[in-house]
Amino acid sequence: EQMRDELSGFPGGGLNLAYEAIDRHAEGDNRNKVAMYWEGSGGEQETYTFSQMKELSNQFANVLTKLGVQKGDRVFIFMGRIPELYVAFFGILKVGAIAGPLFSAFGPDPVKDRLLDSGANILIATPELRDKISHILGDLPDLKHVIIVNKNNRSQSVNFSNDEVSYEKEMSSASSNFQIEETSEEDFSIMHYTSGTTGKPKGAVHAHIAALQHLATGKWALDLHED
Repeated sequence: EQMRDELSGFPGGGLNLAYEAIDRHAEGDNRNKVAMYWEGSGGEQETYTFSQMKELSNQFANVLTKLGVQKGDRVFIFMGRIPELYVAFFGILKVGAIAGPLFSAFGPDPVKDRLLDSGANILIATPELRDKISHILGDLPDLKHVIIVNKNNRSQSVNFSNDEVSYEKEMSSASSNFQIEETSEEDFSIMHYTSGTTGKPKGAVHAHIAALQHLATGKWALDLHED
């Protein structure tokens, strides 16, 4: 009950992880507070406030909507831990779709198994990881689009096939205003797969109400405070 009271939720009783993690802070006194510090492998540094994260994830939600993504669709992410991963993740949750993180060290077969099993409609990947699995993409009947995030090599052109779109191009024209899908506590939010070391990987789907455990873990296990 204590944790539930600390979540904002929607006026009608719904709950969305992206709203709890980002938007409610961006709409209050923490709007200009840093939500994420990022440092790349080459020493690059970037910071993002709650307000910036709200706008960027709204933009990506609009990109997904333009591509026809609807509530309940599976959208998988195949990238290293760059800021765009988190922008995409929260944008997926805002449209009511289910986010599927994929380990960036996976080869083609583990990716194929998980995309086939989940029926994923969209895959988000960097050019390098897209190239690593390009030969299996034609074996995925449910996959409609691949979104290419070309963060590290923007000076180099990327060749796009008919079902591929540029993250940078679509984001540049996407609105930063978006009405979050009013998901319920029990609507699915994230799909994690088991490792597959003892058999066929199994997809475990988490609901938005998992925010309770995230919040409790942050407060009581990790001892996180306001600053």
